[in-house]
Amino acid sequence: MRDHTGDHTRFGASADGRTSDAGDGALIGREADLARLDAFLTDVGHGGGSLVLLGEPGVGKTTLLTAFAQRAEAAGMRVPHTVGVQYRARTGYGALRRLLTSTPDVRAGIAGIPVLTAALDLERAAAPGPEAVCEAVVSLLADLSRDRPTVLVLDDAQWLDPASAVVLTQVARRLAGVGAGLVCAVRIGDEGFFDHGGLLLHELGPLTEAASEELLSRRFPSLAPRVRRRLMADAEGNPLALLELPAALTDSQRSAGRALPSRIPLSRRLRSTFASRITVLPAATRHLLLVAALEGSGNLLVVRRAVAGRCDLKHLAPAERAHLVHVDDMTGRLGFRHSLIRSTVVDLSTSDQRRSVHRALAEAWAGVPEQRVWHLAQAAEEPDEQIAALLEETADISARRGDGPGSVAALVRAADLSPATAEQARRLAKAAYVGANITGDLRDVPRLLDHARQADPDADSLAATVAAAMYLLNSHGDVDTAHRLLSGAIALQSEPYDLADPTLLEALSTLLIVCVYGAGSRLWAAYDAALAKCTSVPDTLRLLRATFADPARACPGDWARLDAAVAALVETSDPVRIVRIGTAGAYADRLGAMEESLLRTARGGRGGENNFPAIQASFLWGSHAWLTGRWAELRDVVGNGLALCAEFHYPLRSWTGEFVLACVSAACGDYPTARALADRMDQWGGSRRAHAITCYAAHAKTILALSRGDFETAHHHACRISPAGTLAPFVGHALWAILDTVEAAVRTGRHDRARDHVAAARKAGLDAVSPRLRIVLRASAALACRNDAKALRWFAEALADEDAERWPFEHARIRLYFGERLRHGGALAAARQHLATSAETFERLGATPWARRAEQELRACVGDHLAGSQDGALTAQEYRIASLAATGLTNKQIGERLFLSPRTVSSHLYRAFPKLGVTSRAGLRDALDGTVLPR
Repeated sequence: MRDHTGDHTRFGASADGRTSDAGDGALIGREADLARLDAFLTDVGHGGGSLVLLGEPGVGKTTLLTAFAQRAEAAGMRVPHTVGVQYRARTGYGALRRLLTSTPDVRAGIAGIPVLTAALDLERAAAPGPEAVCEAVVSLLADLSRDRPTVLVLDDAQWLDPASAVVLTQVARRLAGVGAGLVCAVRIGDEGFFDHGGLLLHELGPLTEAASEELLSRRFPSLAPRVRRRLMADAEGNPLALLELPAALTDSQRSAGRALPSRIPLSRRLRSTFASRITVLPAATRHLLLVAALEGSGNLLVVRRAVAGRCDLKHLAPAERAHLVHVDDMTGRLGFRHSLIRSTVVDLSTSDQRRSVHRALAEAWAGVPEQRVWHLAQAAEEPDEQIAALLEETADISARRGDGPGSVAALVRAADLSPATAEQARRLAKAAYVGANITGDLRDVPRLLDHARQADPDADSLAATVAAAMYLLNSHGDVDTAHRLLSGAIALQSEPYDLADPTLLEALSTLLIVCVYGAGSRLWAAYDAALAKCTSVPDTLRLLRATFADPARACPGDWARLDAAVAALVETSDPVRIVRIGTAGAYADRLGAMEESLLRTARGGRGGENNFPAIQASFLWGSHAWLTGRWAELRDVVGNGLALCAEFHYPLRSWTGEFVLACVSAACGDYPTARALADRMDQWGGSRRAHAITCYAAHAKTILALSRGDFETAHHHACRISPAGTLAPFVGHALWAILDTVEAAVRTGRHDRARDHVAAARKAGLDAVSPRLRIVLRASAALACRNDAKALRWFAEALADEDAERWPFEHARIRLYFGERLRHGGALAAARQHLATSAETFERLGATPWARRAEQELRACVGDHLAGSQDGALTAQEYRIASLAATGLTNKQIGERLFLSPRTVSSHLYRAFPKLGVTSRAGLRDALDGTVLPR
């Protein structure tokens, strides 16, 4: 930049050519900062003053100053401006000259002030001192502000030349009452000659998470959600980083088609933004920063050991003074002020320097094998089987701890360091499996498997087969192919099967889930044959087979082992074990004891890690919330799980979440949503012979039909899950549909089928499995019973159970059925009590159709009471049924409206005809004229 008169930097662009992002979305999230600048504009108009914007590099100071200048000009103010220029600080008044000649009217005002024309080298004269120049500038601004307010704008004030900085520092302190203002931006940590001490400060912080996401979404709408999350984590709210980091990614990386690198390269602009503060540091300090950056945890004890003999921790002082790092006095840990500083430190180093540091860190971590091997792996320059084997052990530890991404990274690096191609292929295949089973990165599975095949085309890897089966099952729902691949690969293993081999254990675990979704006896026969060849079976696998795959045939010992496994979950952080035990206990109502573990696992997906367990945990908790009436929370948690399914392409798993949403929608009367969800489940599951998914659809449609009072349709769909009177083998879902099946059978006059269904459940010992099933079976027995005395006793026992209110929807249904039975038996006062409570609970849940049904019964109960005192008068129910029949509705249609069976409708009409003096429906309309239902 030239320093002669009239040549000045355009505001909104830095001296190095950086353009402002104002107007393109970069001011997102800066509403509070703009409000503060607007308030300062008002202060300038009322007398003047100064304001300093402090902020880290790239935080958006230039953009905010540009917006401020535009607002000041729009308010009619005069806005001279300039920018400090790094590496071009000169003696003289270069920056002051650029500032005062940036607008024509200010430049014209200088001509009459000899001090300024001399100081700015516009005329040959003796150079005045700083105090005189300051007085002249203040006087000039006062004169200009009589015409209209003037506000000076300085960007990068830390880079003003010394003479200009001294004068402008004094000017800033003397503007109050002059009618002029000064706003400048200063980088935190950069020493300069402009002294902002004592001036009014406003620190510009990072963007919030919401604002960061909005900025990325606007500027880079095609970013995959997980890529966006990673960029937000790396940028830490720095707008420049948010706008620059995506530029370093390929299109496939932006869309998540390929994995992101462990360290995203910095663009030239980002690197130059931070590099100037690092390159000026002493060599020892830079080495210390590189060691700290590659060590990662901030452990100063380790850093000290790694730099021993080369430098000392006292060499951190220059970096601390430059605000690049800070040391927490409480914990003694070192932290970088921003992750971009760490990245720049690494970017500025050579590969030899990085390997050398990793070797030193490996020695420093000699007593911690897991940490040591990571640094050895990064320092290695050629294949090394010993390091590869240690890395694989570390990967196994990480997987058990729930660190899926760490496990995958270790296995991929172990494959890189494997001298033998067979071992390289095996480790890549294992990485693919871990990726599918823990991280949820299904789209990476084909790529890793392809790399494994390229490494060793002849390899016959069980891990590769497991990964391929997981991919086929979860992404395409291909039950039959996944079963064929797994059962065939397992059959090739040496007998007896030793499940101490984790890959073989995962193969059998995956095969079990395949069989659950297929739900066919043929599939299970192959699985059980394989299980019989095992030397021993781990508890998780045994429980899944007994209590989830076919809970109606589990024995008391299985339930005892399940309870012990659930109790032990408080001691584990392994997300895979948590979801497997949760799955084992789902149909047995054990999820309530696992809420904390499930929610913790579900939240794990929000950070972009352990996504597959997070999906499963979200839907397990959602199933529990459906049964326990926590429907508002259910929508949130299940919604998060469904978002992960969409992001990571898990259509098969999404149906569990869609199922609970369909059930809630059906119960709440949102029939179009429930129908659409159930139809999609039916179509998807039916075309793939995934019987578990069609069971979900059938159950949702059963609840929908019950909510509408369409009992014949409800019975049809309930029997698709398991025929009334039986509990079909390998259909665990039948345990969630017992009350629905019995009600549908009773309402359609199939009392024998209803009683058989209750008998089948009791024979299976389900009344001893959980309090909910005990309550459901008592209520179901009461519904199916034709003996009123027994039915009323069983209803009362169900409601008297101390656990009954834990399941509010079913509890309210039982009160509804009890109230109906009491009303029909003439116990109207007791009936009203149960019906009123039932209606209130349904209303609280949002189950509008059920609340309306309870209220209809309650009104009928009141009508029966009043009509009972009038000999020969129609009851309220008889009047309603006769009125509907008079409109031409059939008994079935009337029953659907009033939640009665066609047989019950016929009985009421049979009693109403003689009271009205008619013998057929044809005379009902005339006979009802003038007949009034008592109120």
